[in-house]
Amino acid sequence: MAKVRTSYHCGLDAAVDVVGGKWKPLILWALHDGTHRFGELKRHVAGVSEKMLIQQLRELEADGVVHREVYREVPPRVEYSLTELGEALNTALLPLGEWGAAYTEQILANKRANSVV
Repeated sequence: MAKVRTSYHCGLDAAVDVVGGKWKPLILWALHDGTHRFGELKRHVAGVSEKMLIQQLRELEADGVVHREVYREVPPRVEYSLTELGEALNTALLPLGEWGAAYTEQILANKRANSVV
């Protein structure tokens, strides 16, 4: 069981705790345009395994940024959406995405130039 944090050193520490990792920002971004079912999210977040997507969604739900709605029907249907907190987090991540888009080529060039074969 993961250790529950009781304090943070600063706001960035809290934010990185919630959004840290490779997949969480991509999941949040996939949800920016509305509610999605699990299969839709898996297609939007290319490369994520089913196990990892489930784990990351559970963590985001526990942190209060993703809402999971279970519909009691046959077959069962589960939908994921952003909470108000999740929408605010996505808004905060927008400049980071814009920075990445603006400097993608330079980042890739630097990685190629510094790669060890």
